Amino acid sequence: MNMLREDGVALARAIADGAGRQDCDLLVCPPSILVGTVAEALGGSTVAVGAQDCHEAESGAYTGDISAAMVRDAGASHVILGHSERRHGLGETNERVRAKVEAAHAAGLVAIMCIGETEAERDAGKTLDVLSAQIDGSLPMGDRGFAVSGADTVIAYEPVWAIGTGRTPTLDEVLAAHAHIRAHLQSGLGEDANAIRLLYGGSMKPDNAADLLAIENVDGGLIGGASLQADSFLAIADAA
Repeated sequence: MNMLREDGVALARAIADGAGRQDCDLLVCPPSILVGTVAEALGGSTVAVGAQDCHEAESGAYTGDISAAMVRDAGASHVILGHSERRHGLGETNERVRAKVEAAHAAGLVAIMCIGETEAERDAGKTLDVLSAQIDGSLPMGDRGFAVSGADTVIAYEPVWAIGTGRTPTLDEVLAAHAHIRAHLQSGLGEDANAIRLLYGGSMKPDNAADLLAIENVDGGLIGGASLQADSFLAIADAA
């Protein structure tokens, strides 16, 4: 929840101006009220636009919410779902996140589904169990396992205790988490799981991005505070 229209558009355009020098995909996810404005400002650029959340219903008496179809209509191609600040700050359950992922897919959006453990869960040695439970509970299921693909779903691992704190897990801890996520997806998708991008989120910054992005099964970053300045966001993209 940052920036008014003028600053938000300026940031998006600055990112677009620096895009193209990197061999990676760039996506910006502004607050919902700015999605259409930013999408229009970035028209013709290589930078994609997403929303930070959507409701699971197509329409109805849900004052203050936006549907996946509205997100798509505003010009977005992606939506972040199940972010830790919504899971832990607003009480969103795995079941509700799954419903939102299904709604996003129905609207033709790519769902960026977030998972991650709290500090207490990590200290109790429950990290991998928590990640498995969140994947199982938050992804749509079909007759043969997870009903997702690399074309419609991205998984973002964000240890809750590392978001906005300046703390990051060790490289070995990130490696272990992402290896587990990949293996768990493979259990329900087979080799098709390798097409799903896994992002690391949690205090990724220009000075640690190269090391984090070099880890096996880390396919990109879900950037928070470092995305509020074009130079720092583009420096992370350069590292990618």
